[in-house]
Amino acid sequence: MNTPARQSICKPWYREPWPWFLMSGPFIVIIAALTSAWIAIKSDDGLVSEDYYKQGLAAGETLARSRLAETLGITVAMRLEGDRVRVRLGSRDAVAPAALRLTLSHPTRAGIDQLAILKPNGDEYVGELNLPASGHWLLIVEDEAKTWRVMGSVMLPASKDVVIGANDR
Repeated sequence: MNTPARQSICKPWYREPWPWFLMSGPFIVIIAALTSAWIAIKSDDGLVSEDYYKQGLAAGETLARSRLAETLGITVAMRLEGDRVRVRLGSRDAVAPAALRLTLSHPTRAGIDQLAILKPNGDEYVGELNLPASGHWLLIVEDEAKTWRVMGSVMLPASKDVVIGANDR
């Protein structure tokens, strides 16, 4: 017998708060999983290179080039202003190269690294580089023949000359 009092007590399940409360947990987890998957697909961290084995084998060669720069007493004084880079090269024994290669490298995101070829202009080398607004960056300066290299770090924006090489004085 369905009396009016009994009908008011038995509501349909979708009008009760507990089923909705219990379903909200798995629903939130599904939304969070889909959001995490979307972020993982859209952002490429670029931490692992495909030729990591070859890069590991070349590490000895790279260290030898850095040691040669130390032996030659090569120092690099660099001014970063706008999109223009000015480099003064100092050394005890090295011959001034026809051009310099400047690599601005992010420590963790290889996709935003930049390379500039700096040409001589009087007693300095000048080139164009799209400088990022801020952050910690690695600077690698080497001659075109890649016989020596000098490496240092910089915090951008740099308000004064950046000096690297010869044990970073």
